[in-house]
This record gives sequence, structure tokens and C-alpha cells, in this order.
Amino acid sequence: MSQSVLVVDDDPFIRKLIVTTLADVAPGPLVEAADGQQALELAARETPALVFLDIDMPRLNGIETCQRLRAQASTAETTIVILTAAGSDDAQAHALQAGADLLLTKPFSPLDLLRLVEGFFRAPDRRRISGA
Repeated sequence: MSQSVLVVDDDPFIRKLIVTTLADVAPGPLVEAADGQQALELAARETPALVFLDIDMPRLNGIETCQRLRAQASTAETTIVILTAAGSDDAQAHALQAGADLLLTKPFSPLDLLRLVEGFFRAPDRRRISGA
């Protein structure tokens, strides 16, 4: 598994916010995808350590993308943080059933995002991230 972080969101502003926020703390490349299909293609090449994955996207939504990432041997152990604008119990239940490790509700604080990623890359067991 690489040290890369894959940021998947159909909103280019959200992707830019995450990438800019993490530019100084991520130990590897920050890779961007605009939808689930593109995310799967990039994940197959990059084998990211951490994926930020929006739920509501065209072509392939975040829930289906999460399930497919979990089904692939190369990304089965990747830590997946689902991003959602809907903080409902229903969204959280679907994300966890799909195999997500953590749900992050938009809007989120860039400081919270920094803490999450710094904690993740320092943790000996990367599957255990703050809030998971």
C-alpha cells in the first residue's frame, strides 16, 4: 500500500479544499477523482492508504465505489472516509454497511481534516483513525 491519499468528489471546490488542506501533512501524493468510476481506476494504480469518498456522485456513487474498493484485494484494507452533506442516520448506516471506516459530514472543518490525516499517518494500526 502506498502513502497516497485519494480524494473523490464531483465538486471541484471540495476536492481543492481537501487537497490544499492536506498538501503539507500527507506523506505521499494527493490524487483526485471526479466520480466513483475514475476513483476505481486510480485506486487500482495508486493503491491509496486513505480515501476520502463523497456519497452523491454521477456515474458511480460513493456507496457502490466503497463496496467495490472493499471487494478488490489491493484496496480491501484501505481506510475509507465517506463524505456526505446528509448527516442522517440512514446515510451513516449505508456508509458503514458498504465498508466505510468513518463518516465525515460536510461542511467539515479543515482543522478537523488535518487532525484526522495526521493521526492516521502516525497511528501504528492505520485502520484505527480518530472517530472510527
